[in-house]
Amino acid sequence: MYHFFVEKENIDKENHRVYIDGGDYNHIRNVLRMHPGEEISVGTGEDEDEYRCAVDSFEEDRVVCKLLFVKASGVESPAEIILFQGLPKADKMELIVQKCTELGVAEIVPVTCKRSVVKLDAKKSGTKIARWQCIAEAAAKQSKRAVIPKVSDLMTVKEAVKYAEGMEIAMIPYELAEGMKNTKDLFEKLRKVVEENHFAGGKKKVRVAIFIGPEGGFEEEEVALAKEAGIVPVSLGKRILRTETAGFTVLSWINYILEVEGTE
Repeated sequence: MYHFFVEKENIDKENHRVYIDGGDYNHIRNVLRMHPGEEISVGTGEDEDEYRCAVDSFEEDRVVCKLLFVKASGVESPAEIILFQGLPKADKMELIVQKCTELGVAEIVPVTCKRSVVKLDAKKSGTKIARWQCIAEAAAKQSKRAVIPKVSDLMTVKEAVKYAEGMEIAMIPYELAEGMKNTKDLFEKLRKVVEENHFAGGKKKVRVAIFIGPEGGFEEEEVALAKEAGIVPVSLGKRILRTETAGFTVLSWINYILEVEGTE
C-alpha cells in the first residue's frame, strides 16, 4: 500500500475527506495511475496517526480521498533518537539521511567538526539541508514512517553538545573507548529508561543523542568536550567503522533493544 504525507489542513475529519496535492497528485494520477476505490495510507509527518483512505476522485490539482479510519501507526520508535552527524565527504550525507530515516531516527543534526573535509557556508548549508530534508521525506514514505525526521541547521561540536544537554541517554562512539562492556551497560540503561517511561505513561519520549564523527573521527578535545557534558564514549566493536556505517549500526542496535527485547 502506498503511503503519502499531507498538511494537517488537508485532513477533513468532519466530512471524512483527505486531499492530496502538490507533486503527489501527479504521482498518484499519472505515474501510479490509481483509480477510485484503491486504498492508500496518509500521514501528516508530525504525529503518529495513520489515516487510511480510498481514492474518491480527481480534481484539477488534487486527489480527493475518502477517509476510512484513523489508527496509531505503531511504526515509530519508543525513543526519540537524535543523530548528530559529523559532515562527511561527497554524497555520503544523502545516504546517511536516507538509511537513518528508514531505521527510525527522529532528527538529524549535521555537525561541522575539526576533521570535516566539507566546509559549508550559510548559503550552501541552506541548499544542502533542503535537499537532505527532501531525501528524509522520500525515505519516510518508502519505509511507511508516520513522522518525517527533521534535518536541523548545521551546528558546531560545541553547539551540538549544548543542544544534547538534558537528553536522557547520550553516546559518542569512539575508537579509543574501552571494550564493549560500557556499550552493553549503556544500552541496558536505555532499555530500562524507555520501559519505565512507557509504564509510567510518559507523554514525552525518552531522548537519545548519538554523536558520529566525520572521516577520521572526532579529535580528542571534541571527545573531551562531550565527556564533560555527560556524553558517554562507547565502542562499536573491534573494527573501525566508516562514518556512514557507524550511525546505522547504533540505530540497528537500538531497534533490537527497544523493539524486540523491550516494550512494544
